Amino acid sequence: MDTIQNRVQSLLSNFRQALRFVWESSPRWTLANIALLLIQGLLPLATLYLIKLLVDEVSAGLAQSELGVSLDGIVYLMMWMGGIALLSAFCSTLAGLVTRGQAQIVTDHMHAILHKKSVEVDLEYYENSRYYDTLHRAQQEAPHRPTAILNSLLQVGQNGVSLVAMAGLLWWFHWAVLPVLLLAAFPELLVRLRFANKFFAWQRGRTPFERKAWYLNWMLTRDTHAKEVRLFDLGPRFRQWFSDIRRTLRLERLDLEKRQALAILGAQAVATLGVFGVYFFVAYRTVHGFLTLGDLVMYFQAIQRGAGFLQGFGTSLSRLYESNLFLGNLEEFLHVKSRIVVPAIPRSVPRPLETGLVFDHVTFRYPEEERIAINDMSFVVRPGEHVALVGANGAGKTTLVKLLCRLYDPKSGRISLDGVDVREFAVSDLRKEVSVIFQDFAKYFMTARENIGLGVTTPHDLATVIAAAQQSGADEVISRLPQGYDSMLGKWFEGGKELSIGEWQKVALARAFLRDSQILILDEPTSAMDAKAEADLFERFHELTRGKMAILISHRLSTVKMADRIYVIDQGRIVECGTHEELVLHKGTYADLFETQAQYYK
Repeated sequence: MDTIQNRVQSLLSNFRQALRFVWESSPRWTLANIALLLIQGLLPLATLYLIKLLVDEVSAGLAQSELGVSLDGIVYLMMWMGGIALLSAFCSTLAGLVTRGQAQIVTDHMHAILHKKSVEVDLEYYENSRYYDTLHRAQQEAPHRPTAILNSLLQVGQNGVSLVAMAGLLWWFHWAVLPVLLLAAFPELLVRLRFANKFFAWQRGRTPFERKAWYLNWMLTRDTHAKEVRLFDLGPRFRQWFSDIRRTLRLERLDLEKRQALAILGAQAVATLGVFGVYFFVAYRTVHGFLTLGDLVMYFQAIQRGAGFLQGFGTSLSRLYESNLFLGNLEEFLHVKSRIVVPAIPRSVPRPLETGLVFDHVTFRYPEEERIAINDMSFVVRPGEHVALVGANGAGKTTLVKLLCRLYDPKSGRISLDGVDVREFAVSDLRKEVSVIFQDFAKYFMTARENIGLGVTTPHDLATVIAAAQQSGADEVISRLPQGYDSMLGKWFEGGKELSIGEWQKVALARAFLRDSQILILDEPTSAMDAKAEADLFERFHELTRGKMAILISHRLSTVKMADRIYVIDQGRIVECGTHEELVLHKGTYADLFETQAQYYK
């Protein structure tokens, strides 16, 4: 009993949420839809009554013996019927226009909600396959389900208004007609509700399979894999895998569709028997003189339309139920909780920093991983100091940067700025004080000016953008483009110019230089540059960051020689610390790595 109650409460909650989405996105359009719904729901009753009057008028005329019967009454009734037909056509056209317009508004509103939540969730969710299942289901359902609920609700409302009108008319004829028609329509409603649950369960169970098909389609159509797909002739293999998955999904869904169709056919056969039984009853009453010919036509039409409205009401109700089930996927996504706790009363980030950055016995392990990424690590970066983090891949260097930016929080220990735990700052304020260029930096297929301007939240004038580009070396690249800073980068859009990896990296560096941050972090910043460009960049970097804290992460030990202090990291621990000269004299891990790399340049 509790399970059923919880299910009903969940459905009602989803239903209210969907209506809230619809109302928030377009209140005026919603009111227009409701008004049109009421008008369209009542017009069929007026039409039926006019048909009755017309048939009775014609019957009375035919029954008269005189030949010169006046047609004035018939013409008058026909004019009314024509006017109602025109009004019905106008309302139908207008309702279609309003519904389509509102659907676009609601869809855009739902995309905005999805995008907002997607950028709010913690980074760790993007490393969890279950999160991707949740996101995939939300992306599939959220844009159109609220609109589907709105359309189903409008259909339920319109059919309900018309049904009430027909029910009143049929009740006037005989009370027993209504229970017969309701019982006849009930089996089809049950079938549709049962299969709505089946389709929902099937879709949830097949989400990982659908995502794999989507991933194969993405690899076949995106430039990120284009070279290897052709070089290793992966196209036929990927296409076959995609085809196999889609075929399996298609056959499973078709099987459900066939079973539903057969069940509905059986239910409709029962409904047909009930409807024709009522037809016989009306004909019987007419033959025995209880009804006029006009009554016969009116009630026949009322039964036919009432059965149609009842079927439409049941179908819309089942679709409403189905959409409510699937809207639960959106609710599941929107209720993903962030583990990055935002302080109720955040403290201001010190500006300027006086004592610097401290990692104090920090330990961290990525969710669902056994290996400890950072193990009881402590170090200090003072204001104006340039430090380097060196070590093998997977040693934990980039993880330190993610922790500093609060993309994750440590499991134990604390990270502080001027003695204040970074968890006491507003996340947005903290991140404004840190400029990071990761090795896997993003490429934005926009103009060069927009690319660099993304480094700040408010637009900057062109002179400031150019100054940042000059600092990173990107100005030389951009100046050669046909439209300079207004040139589109990348090949996705018309007129776009592709850059080399090293040139893209200079653009990314310009974004970092544009921010007025107190801490600048370069994570393998020169991995795609040649030796000369690398040397030029670091020479400029040390000049431009003078007086600021800078953290360099690099595999190339030749690039960190100018750092004030070098931390050597191995398996999540700091194993050595000192200047380049001190570490070479120490003849430890750093000296071995430096000698190994240096021999390739001798």
